[in-house]
Amino acid sequence: MFAAEERQWWYAGMRAITDALLAGPRRRLAAGGERPQLLDAGCGTGQNLRHFGAWARAYGFDLSTEAVRACRTRGVSVARASVLALPVQSGSADLLTSFDVVYHGWVSDDGQAVAELCRVLRPGGFLLVRVPALEMLRGAHDEAVHTRHRYTAGELRRLIEGAGLEVLRVTYGNSLLFPLLALRRTLDRLLRRHGSDVEFLPAPLEWLFLRLLLLEAWLVGRGARLPVGASVMALGRKPERLQSGQ
Repeated sequence: MFAAEERQWWYAGMRAITDALLAGPRRRLAAGGERPQLLDAGCGTGQNLRHFGAWARAYGFDLSTEAVRACRTRGVSVARASVLALPVQSGSADLLTSFDVVYHGWVSDDGQAVAELCRVLRPGGFLLVRVPALEMLRGAHDEAVHTRHRYTAGELRRLIEGAGLEVLRVTYGNSLLFPLLALRRTLDRLLRRHGSDVEFLPAPLEWLFLRLLLLEAWLVGRGARLPVGASVMALGRKPERLQSGQ
């Protein structure tokens, strides 16, 4: 993952889709005149933190000691912590991201995890969550990365709303390659293949697959909601004033 995160087609393409989803929140937060405080919960090896550091005060958390070491190698700010108990003051973050974390077998309660992310957000702050999509795509990669659950768009929406956030956008991603991915997962099961998908493909495929994700990012940036895909993402906003009991 450390070797792939900078330029492998999936990581680079997903960052482009993330940027498209965060364009509106970035503009809104920039109106305050200061660089926003961004927290990445479950930051992996830190490339997203380095990417966000161009426009935000970015800080990351991850439960894996290997991930924390990798982040420090990249020179980004990180601490070891669980997404279920972030060592951060309530209402302190302008923007919180969590990419492919709450699906994980280490996260025993995804509702509690999202509630914890919501706690950290200031009123009016934004949360972006991405998780693997659709149980029909479960395959060898899920075994390798300890997938507890793959989500539908409706499930992710309900998860975000259950934490008291207003859902602004929900969309699938990695959609144009969906037929190929579905075939790959079916073959995984039939052939009992094991191992992760995190690898570099031949250069022509890297170029093509990245261009397809960049096209998706362009569509998402213009308000499109992709109807199916291997990932699903939700952008939420914490109300300025919470209702009684929340």
